[in-house]
Amino acid sequence: MQYPGIAETIAADLGNVALLRRMLRITAPSQDVDALLAELRERVLEELDYRREAENQRLLAAYYDGHPTIHIPGIISELSTRRVVTSELADGARFAELAGWSQEERDLAAETIYRFVFRSLYEVHAFNGDPHPGNYLFHGGGRVTFLDFGLVKHFTPNELQPLMQMARHLCVDNDPEAFRRSMEQAGFLRPDAPLSTETIVGHMGVFYETIRQRGRLTITGDYASAVVRRFFDVRSPVAEYVSVPRSYVILQRINLGLFAVLGELSATADWRAIAEEIWPFVRAPASTPMGLSEAAWQAGRPAVTESLA
Repeated sequence: MQYPGIAETIAADLGNVALLRRMLRITAPSQDVDALLAELRERVLEELDYRREAENQRLLAAYYDGHPTIHIPGIISELSTRRVVTSELADGARFAELAGWSQEERDLAAETIYRFVFRSLYEVHAFNGDPHPGNYLFHGGGRVTFLDFGLVKHFTPNELQPLMQMARHLCVDNDPEAFRRSMEQAGFLRPDAPLSTETIVGHMGVFYETIRQRGRLTITGDYASAVVRRFFDVRSPVAEYVSVPRSYVILQRINLGLFAVLGELSATADWRAIAEEIWPFVRAPASTPMGLSEAAWQAGRPAVTESLA
């Protein structure tokens, strides 16, 4: 339930962002600050409308219905309004409890979270932009209940295409020049940047480090911190020429939120092999027992969204 007056207070605060605007123009000189703030304002105001949150939760609950490890509680429509959202009761262990479970259990939970994030993005064209420990309940064997769908960003196929091209060119084709062109086309990199492609890949590569090669890899807290530092590294020679286009602002929570969660779990998996299962431009066969159960689930359900192949 939303506290009375909170929506109006936050809306007023979002309208007075002069200090934040000045700070961003100093720390991110190449960023379209007004577009960034407009995107953040739109997403936050959407989060205050619980009807939209309920619709997001219905969409994802319908898509993942029957999934072997991903569960999303159903919405009780007759008890949900603009200021109140009511869903089915869900219980389970909290993140702090999971930290005391075996590493095998933590790895399975992390694999489910990873699959949820990227399958939602590529299959449902939606990203739940609030990946943090409070939004998960754990049940063992990799089964996870996902909560809180207020901050969901929906993408068009045209918006997702450049992201797929960037991953494909860098990780699959091993074509740095094509990767650079994809960054330029997507608006992440200024086309006339006086930088070598090697410098650009060196700066951006940290964000793809978990998926550039096959093989089991542990996501550590140090790696998660390195990702955050690189994201905010204004001293890098690349910083002057890179920016985050408005459509992808919320998606950066993968870098700032998802990897932090996986780092806290010291999660180990062959992330590249899992990504290949999900990438529309690869569609590799299952690489883990969870992948096999997920493939069986997919084979038995009707298509809900159009493929981006």
